[in-house]
Amino acid sequence: MNLILLGPPGAGKGTQASMICNDFNLTHISTGDLLRNETKSSSDLGKEIKSIVDAGNLVSNEIILRILKNFISKNNDASGFLFDGFPRNAEQAGLLDQLMHEINFKLNAVIMLDVDKELLLNRILKRKEDEGRADDNEKVLENRLRVYFEETQPLIEVYQNENLLIKIDGEGEISQVNQRINASLRSL
Repeated sequence: MNLILLGPPGAGKGTQASMICNDFNLTHISTGDLLRNETKSSSDLGKEIKSIVDAGNLVSNEIILRILKNFISKNNDASGFLFDGFPRNAEQAGLLDQLMHEINFKLNAVIMLDVDKELLLNRILKRKEDEGRADDNEKVLENRLRVYFEETQPLIEVYQNENLLIKIDGEGEISQVNQRINASLRSL
């Protein structure tokens, strides 16, 4: 089974990704983690990524796809993957679709955690209090939410049109949200 997990900042993607991977024996692919790990490796690609990020630029889709392809080929015995943080927009969705076709994989579902904006803000501010994350403040969150909805809304429509989108109510206890996800995935 191959899945994509979508949701705005504060929706609980990281928590749910871990639980889904455990429940369905999937390998978690976080593009952010892959980029950070590649940078730490000091490989030529890692150095290239570091120079891009240090200059304040976004890493190109081509580089992200190379990293994804490398990771998938190194883990080709995995029973499936959960993509977290990629794709972020319709262009990246098309690129992921091409990659999946190249490696003869099929995307089974796209899980979208749906959470009220006010609750997201409360969760983020609580996370800032608990974890001390500098990027967790109201102004940064408003911008991150705006970017998420601008870039991701068309992506949601793409997956809805392909009958792959599963909207999950992301509000409530962590275990309740996870039960909703698992029930939807078991019915595939």
